[in-house]
Amino acid sequence: MTANFEQIQHSAREEWERLTSGDTPVVLVGTATCGRSAGALDTLNTLREETAGHGLACRFVEVGCLGPCYAEPLVTVHKPGEATVCFQSVDKKGARKIAAYLAGEDLPTELAFATTGSERIPDIPDLMDAPMMKGQVRRVLRNCGVIDPGNMNHTLARGGYTGLRRALELGREDLLGELEQSGLRGRGGAGFPVWRKWKFCIEAPGDTKYIICNADEGDPGAFMNRSLLEGDPHAVLEGMLIAGLTIGAAEGFIYCRAEYPLALERLAVAIGQAEEAGFLGPDALGPGRPFRIRVKEGAGAFVCGEETALIASLEGRRGMPRPRPPFPAVSGLWGCPTVINNVETLASVGLIFQNGAAWYTEYGTEKSKGTKTFALVGNVQRPGLIEVPLGTTLRQMVFDIGGGVSGNGRFKAVQTGGPSGGCLPADKLDIPVDYESLQEAGTIMGSGGIVVMDERTCMVDFARYFLDFAVDESCGKCGPCRLGTWQLLRILEDITQGKGTAADLDLLEEVGRNVVRGSLCGLGTSAPNPVLTTLRYFRDEYVAHVVSRTCPALSCRDFIAYQIDEEACNGCTVCAQLCPVEGISGTRKTPHLINEAVCTKCGVCSDSCTFDAVLTVNAVDLES
Repeated sequence: MTANFEQIQHSAREEWERLTSGDTPVVLVGTATCGRSAGALDTLNTLREETAGHGLACRFVEVGCLGPCYAEPLVTVHKPGEATVCFQSVDKKGARKIAAYLAGEDLPTELAFATTGSERIPDIPDLMDAPMMKGQVRRVLRNCGVIDPGNMNHTLARGGYTGLRRALELGREDLLGELEQSGLRGRGGAGFPVWRKWKFCIEAPGDTKYIICNADEGDPGAFMNRSLLEGDPHAVLEGMLIAGLTIGAAEGFIYCRAEYPLALERLAVAIGQAEEAGFLGPDALGPGRPFRIRVKEGAGAFVCGEETALIASLEGRRGMPRPRPPFPAVSGLWGCPTVINNVETLASVGLIFQNGAAWYTEYGTEKSKGTKTFALVGNVQRPGLIEVPLGTTLRQMVFDIGGGVSGNGRFKAVQTGGPSGGCLPADKLDIPVDYESLQEAGTIMGSGGIVVMDERTCMVDFARYFLDFAVDESCGKCGPCRLGTWQLLRILEDITQGKGTAADLDLLEEVGRNVVRGSLCGLGTSAPNPVLTTLRYFRDEYVAHVVSRTCPALSCRDFIAYQIDEEACNGCTVCAQLCPVEGISGTRKTPHLINEAVCTKCGVCSDSCTFDAVLTVNAVDLES
């Protein structure tokens, strides 16, 4: 590590102080992937143009994701002498209002999300009391949405690399002891104790050892790791350096999917800055103790999230898992002992050594310490990125932080753990989110995806969707996964198409459990989870499909029909004009009629009707 760390850090803090307490207005714009998809770059350009038009000299800083993705684009404004205000949903029109505010006009309170810092404004909450933020504990995400991820000085000013500095003063046993006391478990899904994995690698024979950061986040709807890389990449580099120091590695790799271009761009910048500062390079871990980091772009195969498949891909081979043991900690990359941890795990390591194990264990449960990031998505009022203490209940996450079910819907289920996770009903909302509690309920924590569903979701079709994903992503190496998931999918397709039988339900359970028992890697052993948990908690929906030939959620196309409510229909003719098969008849200002014989159940009529006159019903109800 660079010998003049104190000088570098002092300079960084001075720069940060000038930014946050200077006389020039500072405008932070969230330009992570979620912000960009909401138009943040247009917002930033408009802010630049408008402030220039007002003759204002402003500092513009691009930051990562603050968390409330539903409120993007987010813009935080520090106007000297006034409270720092975070504005939400800032489009071009909103950007012009903010520029006018910077020029002396009134604060656009309709855009205000929260205030940050010590100053307050009446009727505008503090950031951590704002919707979605209240109830969170920001540790791993402490810098996301706050610092410029492309400026290493911002990281240093807020304590970055002080964990590495402390780690360099400790012996190997003390390093492992600190990790053991912290109770840190792998945040990639399995929850294996980090200190134990590192110890296995240390004890394994061989002089060459490696550390790999698994950034191959492939769960649909999950974006925790991507957001962390986009918002605070140096936190991950620091964790890798501490891991390399502990296990005796001189080289580390970050395996990141190529579908994360912004994360890869910001990683490349961070690595270059760390090399220039001496944190990476020939003397990174002390005189003559090199450590370097290289990035490998993956092709996006979900199975490469599994350790041995990831290693195969990193070595240039097809990403397919192999039997274990030997585990990668004993024989991994190019046959050498290798530690693989995911992005959030490594970002937590630096925090532990910055603040101590006792600080880290202030939150969490007896067996699940610390905080955890989650991607809260689905039918929820406030989707986004959150960080809560382990042990927080699903109810707190969905309703207190997420604001409950979106629209006028009623809560039905929540899936944890991504495509390999299970679905839990309303009476399981009060279980604490920790490794053991979720496993007992039949699901997993996974990397941290939380999908909320309302009564419009068909649980049978939901399971079918994720089995379709598992079949596509299976590498095909082992029979139980290759054939078993395919058979599960075929059965689910039959059920959702009205071809299922009562015997299929027992067959689903039998095949699902055999896939769990016989599969080679984590993809196969967890792929049946959506099926097994929906059968366990929502069996009545399966029965309705195969016995009464109805879909309680009115979702499966082969079970539904559309009907026009004569009293609600005002004869506007919109549905008739848009129907692709000309299956709707009726004259203007008179109730219309759907011809069931030609209707393809595309749903265009229902989607286009602004008077709620098109009803979705079970087809058997029309027949009776």
